[in-house]
Amino acid sequence: MAVSTFIPTIWSARLLMHLDKALVAKSFFNTDYEGEISDMGDTVRINQIGAINIFDYVRNTDMTTPQETATAAQDLIIDQGKAFNFQIDDVDRVQMRGDLMDAAMERSAYALAETEDTFLFNLLDAAVPAANKAPASIASPEEVYEVLVKLRTIMVKNNVPYAGRVAALPPDAVAMLLKDERFVGTGGTEAESRLVAGLVGRAAGFDIFEVNTTPGDKTIIAGHPLASTFASQIVKTEAYRMEKRFADGVKGLSVYGAKVLVPKALASSVLTFV
Repeated sequence: MAVSTFIPTIWSARLLMHLDKALVAKSFFNTDYEGEISDMGDTVRINQIGAINIFDYVRNTDMTTPQETATAAQDLIIDQGKAFNFQIDDVDRVQMRGDLMDAAMERSAYALAETEDTFLFNLLDAAVPAANKAPASIASPEEVYEVLVKLRTIMVKNNVPYAGRVAALPPDAVAMLLKDERFVGTGGTEAESRLVAGLVGRAAGFDIFEVNTTPGDKTIIAGHPLASTFASQIVKTEAYRMEKRFADGVKGLSVYGAKVLVPKALASSVLTFV
């Protein structure tokens, strides 16, 4: 591949496509402000409106002075930057008939996704309020489901919307959950067909994701996309001819940031398997 034929826009789009397939943690975030960032260091000011008072209406009586709406601002800072830089030798390129570049870009995307997944799940775990933590000792498959019920109760008490609730489980917890008939009966073929994205079914009102990137590989994290926001961009993708080799180089830069806006819409459970 000659550098002159490299089209950064096309490769950037392909990289993002692969990233969406691999990035499980993104299901726990909204991306409402993603279009507002362009580079590392950008800051998005997010305003949230306060509560609106409700009062009794009395016919033929003037209302009280209108309530002034109050807003609280939080900043989403794009403070994370991850890059890749690889080379493809001319001989390898000829032997692979052009497939090597696509494979290398896909590998780069998956590596970025794993890094982002770890960052995002650590962020969520650190933001869970103490009152929303439900540690548990697990001795039987049924007890994993019971933990999900406890997390569901926390969601209900905090008025988290029913639709859109998600939970990330480590593989050991999913393995036990699969033995519980209450989960198997709601998993189904549709969920199995989407295992590649980490979704394994539903239980206790949550879409269940199996992941390797929750803290300590023993933590269940539950939440809703309204709780947190995430923004990312592939801001640079460049090809260049290596000066001292018969090879093309490709480098790229991904920038991102995340913010927990509503901590009470998150819950977690650190599991101890006995």
